[in-house]
Amino acid sequence: MRIGILGDIHGNAEALRAVVDELRGEAIDTYVQVGDIVGYGPEPSVCIDIVRELGCTVCMGNHDAAVLGILDTSYFNAFARAAIQWTRPRLRPEDVEFLRALPYVVEKPPFTVVHGSLHLPEQFGYVISPVEALDSLEHQNTELCFLGHSHVPAIYLRRDSEPHEIHVVPHAEAEISYAGFDRVLMNVGSVGQPRDEDPRAAYGLVDTETKTAMIRRVAYDIEAVQTKIREAGLPDVLANRLALGL
Repeated sequence: MRIGILGDIHGNAEALRAVVDELRGEAIDTYVQVGDIVGYGPEPSVCIDIVRELGCTVCMGNHDAAVLGILDTSYFNAFARAAIQWTRPRLRPEDVEFLRALPYVVEKPPFTVVHGSLHLPEQFGYVISPVEALDSLEHQNTELCFLGHSHVPAIYLRRDSEPHEIHVVPHAEAEISYAGFDRVLMNVGSVGQPRDEDPRAAYGLVDTETKTAMIRRVAYDIEAVQTKIREAGLPDVLANRLALGL
C-alpha cells in the first residue's frame, strides 16, 4: 500500500494543490491528513473540499478544534487568534459539520493518525524530540503513526526489543527503509506553513510493501497566497512568514 500523507494545511490552497499534483503521479492507494486543515490561511473551505475529494483519513487539529469553539484560544498567539476569528464566520455549514465529526485519533491498521501526540491527544502536545516521540510511541498500537502540529518534519524509529532507543531521521527527504523496526512515528511537517526554514510545502510518502518512507518538498506559488492573505484582511505577518519558512 502506498500512502500519501498531508501535513498541516492551514487554509493554504496553493500549497495543497501543488502537493496533490505531485502525489497524483505516485500511484497512491490511500491519503491521510493529520489535522489543521484551517487556520492562518485565506481559503479554508477550498482546502476542506480538496481533502474530502481525496477521501483522506483525517484527525482533528488544534486549529480545527479552535474554530469550532471546542478549544480555548487563550494560549494562541495574537495572529493565530485573529485568524481563527476571521475563519469562523466564513465556514459553510457543511465545513463545520465535517470538522466537528473529526476524531482526535484514527487507528486504521497499519497506521494511526493524530495531530500532536498519542500521549493525551486532546491536549495537542508537540513531538519535537525523541523525548516526546517516546511518550507517543508508548501509546502507538500500529506499525505506523502519522502526525504534524510542529510543522517540522522528522521520522522516529523504534524496535520493540529496545523500547527506549529511538532512531531519528530529521528532514528526511531521502527515502529511508524502516525494515527491522517495529514502530515508525512520522512527523510530516506542514503543507501550508512550514517552520523549518524551508518554505516549500512538505508531505509524506510511505510504501508498506517495500517498507520505505520519505518526506518530500515541492515549491508552490507563495506570492499568490500572500496576495490572498492580504486581500482577505488577515494579519500581514501570516503572509510574510510563508516566504521564510518560519
